[in-house]
Amino acid sequence: MAGLGAIITAIVTPFDDDLNVDEQAFVDLLHHLAAHGSDGFVVCGTTGEASTLTDEEHLRVVELAVQERPPGVSISAGAGSNDTRHAVHLTERATELGVDAVLSVTPYYNKPNRRGIVRHYQEVARATDRPIILYNIPSRVVVDVPNDLLAELAQIEHVEYVKQANNDNLAPVDGLGLYAGNDEILLRTLELGGCGGICVASHLVGDEMRRMVDEPERRADIDASLRDVYAAMGVTTNPIPVKTALELTGRPVGGLRLPLVEADEDEREQIRVVLERHGLLASAGTS
Repeated sequence: MAGLGAIITAIVTPFDDDLNVDEQAFVDLLHHLAAHGSDGFVVCGTTGEASTLTDEEHLRVVELAVQERPPGVSISAGAGSNDTRHAVHLTERATELGVDAVLSVTPYYNKPNRRGIVRHYQEVARATDRPIILYNIPSRVVVDVPNDLLAELAQIEHVEYVKQANNDNLAPVDGLGLYAGNDEILLRTLELGGCGGICVASHLVGDEMRRMVDEPERRADIDASLRDVYAAMGVTTNPIPVKTALELTGRPVGGLRLPLVEADEDEREQIRVVLERHGLLASAGTS
């Protein structure tokens, strides 16, 4: 079930000075990350600021990722919504654009019950012939999808994976390939026999995270060495820290669209200190 890759980066969406999508910066970053540990990408997910992209922008970034994909990597498109019709539309269009899979977040705000969640994913599944990655992230959507319900959803055709971002629920689920939804549980996920992680810190330390896959005997040591990077990516709401870090490492990807705002001085300093510790600052000669 690891056909989508092991280190999948939930890639940021770069913006120019006017906060329009910077297509060239996106392509450059895609290729840079593929050369540094990433064997797959989720585009237009949470980290990609999908919630403030128009549908036209969203689908253009998906199209660009498919067209410009580095050799051998998978492209998965964020295609979730709290409106089932909208999720179906995005799933249909992403499928037509040639993605390898779709990431479909639990409907947020509406607080659907179990029957509503099942119905939602049945409709989404009818809209594609590609693998669907369920995305359980109760910290953002309010609703948690427990593992018994995940196993029920696995019976729906095309539902093949779960991105588990509820650390307390991390466990194998019958019928689903398991991806870590938070960087700090990548080690646990790999030790459980999971597929890998859908990661944010891989923007910065992708080579090291790749070694966690390729060198199982070193996993615990590598993970321990990266704990401060994981923590730095959580000093405030994602993707504020990772966009800040990319700028500090000499790979600027622009600002953020409201209601997200730039890192403040304290947050920026916390990120800078960690990057310096790892020799990643642009002034240290890396980019």
